[in-house]
Amino acid sequence: MAVTEARVAHDIERIATTPDWYEPYRISQAVRAGGWIHVSGQAGIDEQGRTVSEDFLVQGRQAFANVERVLTTAGASLADVVKVGIFVTDMAAHLDDVIRLREEFLSRPYPADTLLEVSSLAQPDWRIEIEATALARG
Repeated sequence: MAVTEARVAHDIERIATTPDWYEPYRISQAVRAGGWIHVSGQAGIDEQGRTVSEDFLVQGRQAFANVERVLTTAGASLADVVKVGIFVTDMAAHLDDVIRLREEFLSRPYPADTLLEVSSLAQPDWRIEIEATALARG
């Protein structure tokens, strides 16, 4: 069941899944504005907010699945993504894994992408976080 809120004056619509694991942090999972859907960074966590594994690829697959779930709630899909931002804690160890994840979840024409190594993410056991911008259909 999707939950949406709209700020009518600004034509910004909040997109959330149920459960909304971001609500306690006062973060929208995504917002729809101006023909775009902006998905907040998604990590390798389950619906209860627990990290799914220490393994990078398992976390990455879950993070992409979470992006896809939020997009589906907003009426879009990974095929509508035009830009992704991928944040990793160890680029040297996981660049090939990131390429594998891109190939598994994204298709031609591949979206624009920013890949960054960061010293840490919101939780110490997170290895990857993915944000996305997609076209809002309809």
